[in-house]
Amino acid sequence: MSYSQMQNHCAVPNCTSGKSDSQPLFRFPQDAERCKKWVEKCQRSDLIDKSPDQLYRYYRLCGKHFKSPAIDTNAQIAVLKADAIPMVFDVPSQSHNGQGKRSKETVVKTDETKSRGRKKIRKAEVEVNEDVESMQEDEKYKDYLKSLFEVLVLFGEQNIPLMAPGNNQQNPLGLGNLQALLEYRTNCGDDELKRRYEANNEYCSSAQLEQLIEVCERYVRNQLIEDVKQNGFFSLITDDMVRISGEWYLPVFLRFVDQSNFQRERFVGFLHCEGDGDVQAEKLLNEMTDKWGLNMQQCRGQAHSCSGMHFSKIKQFAAKVLDKYPLAVLMLRSTCSLNMSLASGMVLSGVQLVMSTFKKIDSFFSQSPLLYLDLEHAISIFYPDKEEKANELKEVCRTSWTRRHDAFDIAVEVLEALLLCVDSVHDNEDLRWSDQVTHEALEISKVLTDFEFIMSLIVLKNTMTLTRAFGKNVQGKTTETHFAANSLKAVLHSLMEVYDNIDVYHEFWNEEAVNLAAALEIPVKVPRSFMGKHKSEPGAIRLESYYKEHLSVPVVNHMITEIRDLFCEDHLKALRCLSLVPAVIEQHKSAEPDEENVQVFKNDIPNAGTLSAELHCWWVKWSKKGKAETFPSSLHETLQLADVKFFPNMLAILRLISILPTLAPEGYSDVAYQRFKTYMENTPDALKSKGLALLNVNNDVGCDLDSMIEVYMKTYPSGEDASLLGCGS
Repeated sequence: MSYSQMQNHCAVPNCTSGKSDSQPLFRFPQDAERCKKWVEKCQRSDLIDKSPDQLYRYYRLCGKHFKSPAIDTNAQIAVLKADAIPMVFDVPSQSHNGQGKRSKETVVKTDETKSRGRKKIRKAEVEVNEDVESMQEDEKYKDYLKSLFEVLVLFGEQNIPLMAPGNNQQNPLGLGNLQALLEYRTNCGDDELKRRYEANNEYCSSAQLEQLIEVCERYVRNQLIEDVKQNGFFSLITDDMVRISGEWYLPVFLRFVDQSNFQRERFVGFLHCEGDGDVQAEKLLNEMTDKWGLNMQQCRGQAHSCSGMHFSKIKQFAAKVLDKYPLAVLMLRSTCSLNMSLASGMVLSGVQLVMSTFKKIDSFFSQSPLLYLDLEHAISIFYPDKEEKANELKEVCRTSWTRRHDAFDIAVEVLEALLLCVDSVHDNEDLRWSDQVTHEALEISKVLTDFEFIMSLIVLKNTMTLTRAFGKNVQGKTTETHFAANSLKAVLHSLMEVYDNIDVYHEFWNEEAVNLAAALEIPVKVPRSFMGKHKSEPGAIRLESYYKEHLSVPVVNHMITEIRDLFCEDHLKALRCLSLVPAVIEQHKSAEPDEENVQVFKNDIPNAGTLSAELHCWWVKWSKKGKAETFPSSLHETLQLADVKFFPNMLAILRLISILPTLAPEGYSDVAYQRFKTYMENTPDALKSKGLALLNVNNDVGCDLDSMIEVYMKTYPSGEDASLLGCGS
């Protein structure tokens, strides 16, 4: 009998409670004297030698053995009074004839009945003893699991690798560090861990460790998704695919507004990506809804970061989500600037060469402050008469400039200095740099002197200039985002003008690239990979037409298509509703309330019928500004207003705007993303784990170890049996 069944079992032999009638069960008292009386009354000789603590933990008596006055009826549930003693027990009745004599037959039957009764009592005693042993083993197994979960949660939250450096890399779930800590716990008196190790010669098998990590992952995700469910609408956000244990995974975040009206963003796990096409997209979506329990009907936006390599897969996934859930509008991801997002999605060899080189440059200079000093010295050489410009570039280069809206402009301005710097590091005349640093410098130098890189950089710089201001504003402050939402038409008009006159524009871009290449003494040519494919027709390859057809035209076309996809009409209407922020109202107080755009939320607000009247009241409230009065200038500040609750429709709309992935995170809502990036950058590939990553990023989620143990025992019931068998051997 399992522990849960024992809790529903009365210790009195042959008691039928729970079968024919439902009775409350009461623990044996911990007081030694009262406990002794209970044992005597229930006629269980096998319980005499057991301690009050054992009886209290493992045995129960049901309510039918107590008289009514012993039970406190004023309590919400059945509670025994402090001095209650069981008094009601079934005693076999004796049959008498009128003269007080028994027949021989009656005596025989009575003896048989007593004999059967004694056998039943002995059988019941044996069963109860077996149940107690089973329950005690059950408790020990839980203690063992609790020790393992405590250690795993610690490892996950503190990002301690399970495997010590130097362990077998082919076993990513090796027991190096884990083994050491479990041994320490054993030496400190953890009897259950010691017993398991002595029985099985290991604390935990690799298979069981995977199960434990999987339960940790599932438990944390369930807590997070339950939090999202309680707070209503959310947006789905994914980051660049990552590689863990040789497989590709898609990191998933959810943005929502909590019950205190604070914007939140949570990392909820990885989706396994294998295969291509519509089937793969369907599988990813089904995993979120069926396995994770995410209600996509509540999704009001989606945004994805992806590089050229995975761009088509993510586009198919986004299209599948939009097809099934039309309200999950495709948007821009706020953690990546618009221009960098546009460039990352271009599946063009030259553009991807630029983007990968930017990452190498960023990684290279982050290795040592001395490398920045060398770059600053090189900048001074190329800007001898422009000290102000040189200082500006030096300051910019100490930031994450490769991720900025104007990254391509900066790259062109510092290109010559950058090449001089990496060449100097590679030469390593003063022997300051390690072989690894000099090798990385050589790799960057090779790319910077490739004309395909130069041409691609120039095309990106000139085309992205058209979207730079718009991108900076749409991801800027509230007033700037509101302005940007009304300026997209002009941006698209400029891009279309370039596309319609691409021959003219490409001629200018080609000339600029050739001049820069000449200054750097770089030969002007088409990519070697393209030449290799067309050896038979060398005369047919014209440099200018090649880069126009394979670079300039596809870049401009991609930008137009992507911007239209990322900023559909419903998305723009939602951004224009930032006019509800008091500082924006005060800035446009001469205008009328924006009734048209707020209609995009009419199906998600408490009372659409009163929306117009409430909007006018809200507008009047913030149109008049007193002297020295400061109005809330952000969504966060507006949502924290004490009287926003008196405008339920406005509150609902402001909460919905706050979950838009396009808007820059406010407060500490981007903590999860920063933790995720830190984990992925600081954890060696061989030591990365989906479950431990989730624990690390969400280390503020309290882990209820008892609940985790319960989930584990339900999910892997055979694990207990195997472990018990091992301990008994």
